[in-house]
Parts: sequence; structure tokens; C-alpha cells
Amino acid sequence: MPGGKEIRTKIKSVQNTQKITRAMEMVAASKMRKAQDRMRAARPYAEKIRNVAAHLSHAHPEYRHPFLVKRDNPARVGVIVVTSDKGLCGGLNTNVLRMALHHIREWDGNKVGVDVCAIGMKGFQFMQRLNAPVLSHLTGLGDTPHLEKLIGPVKVMLDAYTEGKIDALYIFYTRFINTMKQEPVMEQLLPISGEDLGGATGHWDYIYEPDAKSVVDELLVRYVETLIYQAVAENMASEQSSRMVAMKAASDNAGNVIEELKLVYNKTRQAAITKELSEIVGGAAAV
Repeated sequence: MPGGKEIRTKIKSVQNTQKITRAMEMVAASKMRKAQDRMRAARPYAEKIRNVAAHLSHAHPEYRHPFLVKRDNPARVGVIVVTSDKGLCGGLNTNVLRMALHHIREWDGNKVGVDVCAIGMKGFQFMQRLNAPVLSHLTGLGDTPHLEKLIGPVKVMLDAYTEGKIDALYIFYTRFINTMKQEPVMEQLLPISGEDLGGATGHWDYIYEPDAKSVVDELLVRYVETLIYQAVAENMASEQSSRMVAMKAASDNAGNVIEELKLVYNKTRQAAITKELSEIVGGAAAV
């Protein structure tokens, strides 16, 4: 059994760790509220532009954007993987990376190549270890997503699709459900399918000014950028919620460990006192 001094050192060490986890829990709770407000503020715009894209996919204009044309038998696909830059957020990154790895292996089994865009340090490091072809990446986003930072890596994937280097584009991220629940999801960004998005069926069209090509080209690029921004915002809200829960669990576990160590310390101390008393009594009896 370890001595009293060793046990006191362990208790002090766990108490210091508990202070850190409690501080991280409070910081994550503060950031979580801001991230949730940002995510909820972006949702209406994302839903509206999704509806417009769904209607557009059912339309029959004189101009069909490449994003609306489905390609049969894709030979290569692109994936955008959204993760966090930092760890200590439970299984958030593990779950979304496991889903991405499962689909990458499926495509590989079907002789379909995969090009990757990694948003977040954890996903970028994972794809490097996997030796996946990373066309673009973005790290160091901070606590607030900025669209101007996302445009560069996203444009690489959009250009690859337009040039025919990839035949479909998917995004993997963690969707925020509530504080206690976040789920990894995969969504198809390109080609845009009205059946997947919902919306009107049959003939649907708009009046375009100045012309269909100018409007549709700009609209569909904004559509993809908006969905990716929304995915990053959802992932950040999920990250802070998951980190808060993980740090609370760590603080609670540290408290349990401290109680157990204190119990062991008290037993050790009581055993030492009993031993000293026995030695004193034995010495007195011998005299």
C-alpha cells in the first residue's frame, strides 16, 4: 500500500486536473451558447436557398448549369470532411471520421477514386495518416467561421467538379441536435438533386434577369458555399457542446477519484496510528 505522502501527492494532482477540467467546462459552455446562436441564425437562410435550389433543379430553363446535371457511373468523387481543430470533445471527431472512412472504403471497393478537402486539423491529420489525396485543407478557423476563409478550399473542389475531375461532391460533418446529442451526417452537395432536396415536382421555372446563365451561375455557387458554412457552424456548436459534456464528465470522475484516494489515505493513516499505539502498548508491557 502506498504511503500517506504519495497518496496526498496523488490527491493534489487530481485536484489540479479537476480545476482545469472545470475551467474548460465553463469556457465551453460560454462558447457553446454563442455557437448555437450563430448556427440558428444561419439556418433560415440555408433552408431558403436549399428550397430555391430544389425548385431550380425541377425547372426547365434554356440553360442547365453543370451542378444540375447528373453524371452516370461516377469514376471519382470529392469529399469535404469537417472536424474540429482541437480535441477533448468526446467522440465528436471519431464518429464523423469513422463514417467518412466507411464510405471511402466502399468507394474504393467499387473502384471509385476519392479526393478530399479537410476542414479542421483533426480531419486533416487523419487524412494524411490515411494517405488520402488531399486537394485542399483549412485549419485554424477559431471559434467563429468566416466565409472568406472557406471560399478558397471550397473553390478547389467546385473547380474540380466543373472540370470533370470529380463526378460528385459530398460533405461529412456533425449536425447539432441538442446539447446532449450530436450526430454525424453525410450530404450530397453536387450534383444537385431535386428528389433529395424536396420541393416542387413537375414543371417549375423562374423569370431570370438579366439572363439565366448569370443568375444561375452565381446562385448555385452561393448555394454550395452556404451549405458548407452552415455545416461548419453546426460542427462548431456540436464541438462546444460535446466538449462541455466531456469536461463535466471528467470533473465528476476526478471528484470520484479524489473521494476514493481520501478513503485510502484515511485507512493508511488509521493503520499507521494503530501500529504506533500497538508499539507503545507493547513497549510499556515489556517494561
